[in-house]
Amino acid sequence: MSHSPICIMITILIYLGAMLYIGIRCSKSSNTVDDFYLGGRKLGPVVTAMSAEASDMSSWLLMGLPGLAYLTGSADAFWTATGLAIGTYINWLFIAKRLRCFSQTLDAITLPQFFFKRFRGKNRAISGFTAIMIVIFFVPYTASGFAACGKLFASLFGVSYHLALIISAIVIVSYCTLGGFLAASFTDLVQSIMMTMAIIIILSFGIYTAGGFREVVENAQSLSGYLSLTQTYVSENETTTYSSLTIFSKLAWGLGYFGMPHILLRFMAIQDAAKLQLSRRIAVVWVLISLFIAISIGLVGNAMTAAGAIPVLECADSETLIIQVASLLSQNGVIFAVIAGLILSGILAATMSTADSQLLVASSSISQDLLQDTFHLRIPPHKSVWIARVTVILIAVVGVLMAFDPNSSVFEIVSFAWAGFGATFGPVILLSLFWKKTTHQGVLLGMLTGAAGVFVWKYLIRPFGGIWDIYELLPVFCVSIIVNIIVSHLTYTPDPDVENDFCHYMETVKKV
Repeated sequence: MSHSPICIMITILIYLGAMLYIGIRCSKSSNTVDDFYLGGRKLGPVVTAMSAEASDMSSWLLMGLPGLAYLTGSADAFWTATGLAIGTYINWLFIAKRLRCFSQTLDAITLPQFFFKRFRGKNRAISGFTAIMIVIFFVPYTASGFAACGKLFASLFGVSYHLALIISAIVIVSYCTLGGFLAASFTDLVQSIMMTMAIIIILSFGIYTAGGFREVVENAQSLSGYLSLTQTYVSENETTTYSSLTIFSKLAWGLGYFGMPHILLRFMAIQDAAKLQLSRRIAVVWVLISLFIAISIGLVGNAMTAAGAIPVLECADSETLIIQVASLLSQNGVIFAVIAGLILSGILAATMSTADSQLLVASSSISQDLLQDTFHLRIPPHKSVWIARVTVILIAVVGVLMAFDPNSSVFEIVSFAWAGFGATFGPVILLSLFWKKTTHQGVLLGMLTGAAGVFVWKYLIRPFGGIWDIYELLPVFCVSIIVNIIVSHLTYTPDPDVENDFCHYMETVKKV
């Protein structure tokens, strides 16, 4: 084995060891279920901001988005990224403080608990259904993260994909089961730094290898529609035209933020709600910069292919673009091999930062919301944390089994899960926080509509093409919120306890 793979391997192992160390340190502060799942509401503004965005910007930031820009040009990636940037800002501006205050008023530590207590326990099916939907959409989402880690190690070191998959899952599960939410949040902070370093180094080296910024621009200009925001590049002489409906479909990615459990939990966990303004500024700036660089890497990567620096990447192989560039960088000596190791650790960080959060949320849905809140199993407090840890392990095992096929697409899985969460939980979060007359019947039927709707639109309606070929999140989100409003109007009866909770929460928001 040459010095490059050895240096890369050592760098990644040091990084993985650091993640485990954080898990061990945080385990001393995870003595209760509240600590394990919400960190005892102790997160500072910087950790809140960066852990939320690191858990959001999963491996698709360093694999899916650059790969999409590499293949099709700027339009697809730009409009998707624009929707995400807008959604990030609106989520932090309108949802974060309100959810933090209301969840504390209700003493809710999970999203199903929040919905259940929002209506004073009038409909236990709400928490049970919420927990089931979280597991349904999160397990394959987590599996895609495990698969990305497996592909990374397999392509770098020539080891078995399945062996790499299992080792990656063991590391992620280890620090999650040790330190819970605090470990996930603090490792996410480190991982966001690693991700930032990775994309900056890759972009700089890529421009240099392609021959300079001018060569990158000239290559993009030579490809029909590659730099257009209204066309998608297909081949040298073929493009597809973007309609206004397609643009709105891509922008609809931003709607997903209102229903992302692993992001909403960060809002619930901050120590001081007054610090959320600082968190919002940090988060939005980081997201804008990261998305811009990720798209640029895709365009630069295409220029590197034109210059003969890296091979042509077809279809799913385009998601390995940064791995290809990092491997090329590692061939320039020991120092560059170490830097390449840091870059690849950044890819690993992007995957781990989402997988750990998803594991914890899915685990809380089973151990806390289903077993204890829905099925009323009486579990002593000192055993609850251990049950939570065992649940994390069991969910990870299922995720590994689902990820055993190495040909799965990271971007496609993330896209569908994103739509599922956004359409199922987004409308009910908005109405629960902003509309006093929302009812538990409206919330339950709204969630049912959203969950079923993404499957129906994805597999039955969208295949018709034409005006129906739009991202399922957009139409289903709209239908779900309409159903919620109509049902709430029809079933609303004044409830002093529920309305007092809402008024108390609104007073708290005004004081923050």
